[in-house]
Amino acid sequence: MEQSRKRRRGGWWFLAAVLALYAVVGFTDPVGTEKALGFFGQVMAQVLPVLGLVFILLLLANLLLDEKRIKRHLGRESGVRGWLAALAGGVLSVGPVYAWYALLAEMRGKGMRSALIATFLYSRALKLPLLPLMIHYFGLAYTIVLSMYLLIFAIIGGLVHERIMSEGD
Repeated sequence: MEQSRKRRRGGWWFLAAVLALYAVVGFTDPVGTEKALGFFGQVMAQVLPVLGLVFILLLLANLLLDEKRIKRHLGRESGVRGWLAALAGGVLSVGPVYAWYALLAEMRGKGMRSALIATFLYSRALKLPLLPLMIHYFGLAYTIVLSMYLLIFAIIGGLVHERIMSEGD
């Protein structure tokens, strides 16, 4: 109990130290500090909507996806539907990959198969908005073959991942 209190206080001490450091730098180099805070604002403007989406998805996952439903559709007994859902989810997912980690961890905790998580992450390599550009530069046949390879190897990667993880247990 005492150690968890120290950890909580440690975070506040770190925040205070960082703010104090910013104050010192702000007095010594106001122009640089203004640029840094402007850049921080730009980064936060990009990150906060993504984090908001992640929190909304986590809320929906908690409300709508109970453990029984996840195990049935994305667990060991999901079958081909689970693989197709992981592939489709990965291809249709947008935004930075780190935004999906929290949701996937939550679903894994509720019974999602680790092979399907790996397949989801691997299949993100296929970007639907970029397919027309790829067809323009490389042709339709190349794009179809590469897309099929990406999806097939996403499944293979998921199976290999699951095999390695089960041997580690």
